[in-house]
Amino acid sequence: MTSLLLTGLAIAAGYFFLTWLISVRIKNYGLLDAAWSYGVAILAPFYAFLGPGDATRKWTMTALGVAWSLRLGTYILRRVISHHPAEDARYQTLRARWPGSGMFLLFFQLQAVLVVIFSLPFLLMAFNPEPGLKTLEITGLAIALLSLGGESLADAQMKAFKAHPGHKGKVCQNGLWRYSRHPNYFFEFMIWVGFFVAAVSSPWGWITVGCPLLMLHFLLNVTGIKLSEEYSLKSKGEAYREYQRTTSAFVPWFRKL
Repeated sequence: MTSLLLTGLAIAAGYFFLTWLISVRIKNYGLLDAAWSYGVAILAPFYAFLGPGDATRKWTMTALGVAWSLRLGTYILRRVISHHPAEDARYQTLRARWPGSGMFLLFFQLQAVLVVIFSLPFLLMAFNPEPGLKTLEITGLAIALLSLGGESLADAQMKAFKAHPGHKGKVCQNGLWRYSRHPNYFFEFMIWVGFFVAAVSSPWGWITVGCPLLMLHFLLNVTGIKLSEEYSLKSKGEAYREYQRTTSAFVPWFRKL
């Protein structure tokens, strides 16, 4: 397992090095967001193909991981392409902090390490020899599948809202966005809760608890809600403050009067 993990790290490092080269060439580091999401679609099948575990377990888990990876990666890639050559404000901020491309290369390689970490549930389940899926694994896969549907719906609702010319500068409160300011982030977190639950009964599966915890940290404190709300307050002002007052930030819940 260790050799397969190290090989996965080498593959991820090469993949993100290539992504860095392309990003420097097109002068848009926003490509990294899509590349990160696609990372699981590269490593999960690799682990399933070479792992000696039960075929039903490893390929079912892989299929769901690849579905998540391709959907989110393609969604982000389309957004990056539609805005190009304009670059995401987060990377503009980093450009001001990190002149030149050297620090970005290190940053991209850090993403390689993170992709390997987030691919651990797929690696560990690929080494589980127990025949067939157990109740806990089915439960985890069901949580992940339902959450994938929720995230897809939230993204589709936001996309439809933004496509309407009369909604420019307004706050989306349609569908799931009426009950959470960030339903897409909530369901993203729940997807990883599902992957953890599915993997926890495999040998060393308990260590995958780091996946949902890391994702929660990123969503709440790093590139998720914190930055998103700062930009929304700047662009939408008082309307967004009222949205903050009445609507749950993360977990979908009843609105305040």
